[in-house]
Amino acid sequence: MYFLFSAIMDKKLLLFLLAAIFAGCNDPRSVTIEYVPLQLNIQPSSDSLFYLPDDLEVTLWAESPQLFNPTNLDVDARGRIWVTEAVNYRDFNNSPKNHLHFGEGDRVVILEDTDGDGKSDLSKVFVQDKDLVAPLGIAVIGKQVIVSCAPHLIIYTDEDGDDKPDKKEIFLKGFGGFDHDHSLHAVVAGPDGHWYFNTGNAGPHTVTDKSGWTLRSGSNYTGGTPYNKENSGARVSDDGRIWVGGLALRINPDGTGLKVMAHNFRNAYELALDSYGNMWQNDNDDQVVTCRVTWLMEGANAGYFSADGTRTWQADQKPEQPIFSAHWHQEDPGVLPAGDCTGAGSPTGFAVYESEVLGEKYRGMLLSVDAGRNVIFAYKPKPNGAGFELERHDLITTIGGSTEGYKWNEIFEDTRRWFRPSDVVAGTDGALYMADWYDPVVGGHQMHDSIGYGRIFRITPKGKKLTPPALDFTTISGQIEALKNPSVNVRNQGFVLLKDQGDTIVAVIKPLLSDPNPAIRARAIWLLAQLGPEGQTVVEEILKQGKDPLERITAYRALREADPENLLAYAAIAVNDPWPGVRREVAVSLRIMPWERKESLVLRLFDQYEGNDRWELEALGMAAEGGESVIYQKITQNLDPLKWSGTISQIAWRLHPEEAVTALKQRALAEFVISLTERKQAMDALAFIPQREAALAMQEIAQHGGKDIAPLALWWVENRKNNEWQAWAADLPVQADESGGADYRSPDITSLGLGTNETTADEAIWNAAAIAATTGDPAKGKSTFERSCLTCHKLGEQGNDIGPDLSQIHTKFDRISLVDAIVNPGGSIAFGYEPTQIETKSGATYFGFLLSDGNVKMLKELSGERRAIRSEDILKKEKLNQSIMPIPAGLGLKPADVADISVYLLSRK
Repeated sequence: MYFLFSAIMDKKLLLFLLAAIFAGCNDPRSVTIEYVPLQLNIQPSSDSLFYLPDDLEVTLWAESPQLFNPTNLDVDARGRIWVTEAVNYRDFNNSPKNHLHFGEGDRVVILEDTDGDGKSDLSKVFVQDKDLVAPLGIAVIGKQVIVSCAPHLIIYTDEDGDDKPDKKEIFLKGFGGFDHDHSLHAVVAGPDGHWYFNTGNAGPHTVTDKSGWTLRSGSNYTGGTPYNKENSGARVSDDGRIWVGGLALRINPDGTGLKVMAHNFRNAYELALDSYGNMWQNDNDDQVVTCRVTWLMEGANAGYFSADGTRTWQADQKPEQPIFSAHWHQEDPGVLPAGDCTGAGSPTGFAVYESEVLGEKYRGMLLSVDAGRNVIFAYKPKPNGAGFELERHDLITTIGGSTEGYKWNEIFEDTRRWFRPSDVVAGTDGALYMADWYDPVVGGHQMHDSIGYGRIFRITPKGKKLTPPALDFTTISGQIEALKNPSVNVRNQGFVLLKDQGDTIVAVIKPLLSDPNPAIRARAIWLLAQLGPEGQTVVEEILKQGKDPLERITAYRALREADPENLLAYAAIAVNDPWPGVRREVAVSLRIMPWERKESLVLRLFDQYEGNDRWELEALGMAAEGGESVIYQKITQNLDPLKWSGTISQIAWRLHPEEAVTALKQRALAEFVISLTERKQAMDALAFIPQREAALAMQEIAQHGGKDIAPLALWWVENRKNNEWQAWAADLPVQADESGGADYRSPDITSLGLGTNETTADEAIWNAAAIAATTGDPAKGKSTFERSCLTCHKLGEQGNDIGPDLSQIHTKFDRISLVDAIVNPGGSIAFGYEPTQIETKSGATYFGFLLSDGNVKMLKELSGERRAIRSEDILKKEKLNQSIMPIPAGLGLKPADVADISVYLLSRK
């Protein structure tokens, strides 16, 4: 699912808001909610717009024409809000004739409350640039304004402070995703002084930093825009590694040191860091149940594509494997745990709130913005083993709780569904500011907007007036106050100025280690580590004796960053830490070190692993790189494989060295001896050993494993012979198709009445809004759906696996969005369901969905069958700009039938 959206503004509501503003009153839509930990008791008044805890209040801070179509926010040291706009959003799909359009390019706008009344009264354009085509990110760091707009990361510098750029620099270039939602997102300054950002999977990304190091990343994702035509996996960067899909990246402020922090996302919209250095993000899905919020472990594979990026998750989905697990490859060794499944939605901005201004209970809160769900989710992460426990709550939403008697997706006519939050930031005053791209629909590169309406709301403690502090960067005390500020990029300014003074200020910074706010204590640790040997000595004592494990991990990270030459000495201290999170961090830091230098430390880490902690196990697996066989032999010590403990079997699964083939085959075949779950785990481990012996072992399991295990083994053989085991395909039961068999020719697709990206039906008849406004009959809809749609779609246990599974569609779409998807099937084609046509050198033609784009192409044909075609046998491969789903008229349906189908699908539970 894609991210951006826009709206047709309700004229009555617009007049209502304007009247309220001109009358000088606050937003008249009040909020009443009782806040209780783990639960929000909703008691809305009849004219309520927002639901949020009863000790907070929300006010309208700015709206069009002060800004239009806001995509991202940041805050400067004066407390002003900076906004990137996307007025010229997807002009290829949204005609400028019917929408607001800026001929000189999109803009960056500065908004300010000059009179302190809690509302913006001044709006100015900082820059308007033809290079800005729907920019998705902004960071204001001192005089530099960093704008993310693929293919470029652009820095505008305002040297004289007149709110106009004096210099423009293309800081980095070569990112994929021009005019695409799955592209380059906002920069954020980390507590270590580096700049962090992420990019989506609309590659390829070929980016060279200012030291000459080149990132080469891609996947088999194309589509979404006419510019995203060519992409590929298995691309190798200058570090010799394959980085896939969406990426989390870090760079020095001078443009050197580009580094991949984690990879293999779909479209993580914004990266956020807390003061301990933890990275957090959300990620889009392309189904209906699989959006997520995740803590990112450095160097980790987040699991959207296959490890090399050549295969979709659909290509690797095992029989009966749940979609969420398959979507993020959660049963594969070498993949990061997926985090919190937030279900259907369109995740957008992400932030960490570390101030106590809103109240003590909100300090340390993660904020995940979800435009599709009309909500900002809140988390208070708790350390859990080597990872974190994430319990989700609604911080603010326009769609209330159970006392309303309906769920968010059941609201059809209510304009509260048009609240589409795109970002949230903490202001220098401690308030939260959230952007709203107001629209009745979300996703698919579509706009239903004619005026570009947008808003910014402000969340504050109820009845409390907040004002931005006057920060003085010329004094040490002023710089320290900046370091303490709630706004992440503002406090970076204080950090940089303090760091430049070196060890002369160690004594001044040390008292911050006793600050009541733990985030400020963590910032002091980072700073002290960069103030020379004296500061590093203080931090080393925290690593050895600190009472708070989060501070010990911060100390390790800070020392590793500031003094990399002594990494092994710091690791020797931390390797015996009682908290798994600290040991995890040691493991992560050792992952690229040669085996002979790290062997003793890694073996000690494995000695302390107690099992059943996927976060720690994954970190151990990364640390073991280069020494998997040594570790495997040490932990198994010639034990009978059928008597392995759970811990040993987990380690063998994660490491899967070639020495384990015989033992894993024994375990997989051990019916009635070990559990079916453990047998399947052994088989999964075998599947990730790229050796002939593993392929033959899997074939033997398929032949002799019995009915509970043989079908899965056969599936693995069929899957692997087209990728990791391709070299031994001749030894396996079925070989890749040589394209010399029967001449299967796809039908003329223009004769099928398939959906296109252009409206061909009578717009008055097939108007989605008009159809959605009709009542509809769910009983008739059920009959029509079963007659017309089950040929391609699954619904529960019925139907076929050709198009997307619609079993949970009621959790993703409201009625107008669902009707629009039926009426205009070519308007937003889900990734993985863009049809591809392949012509072979032998004259055969194949048509279907491309699941794998490696040396062997895997095509799922319209029959549901999978066909493997070797790349060397292909004459032409073409992705078609059409949906295979016919327009309703092509199925003989009428508007009333579509209304019935939509009501039926949304009524299912």
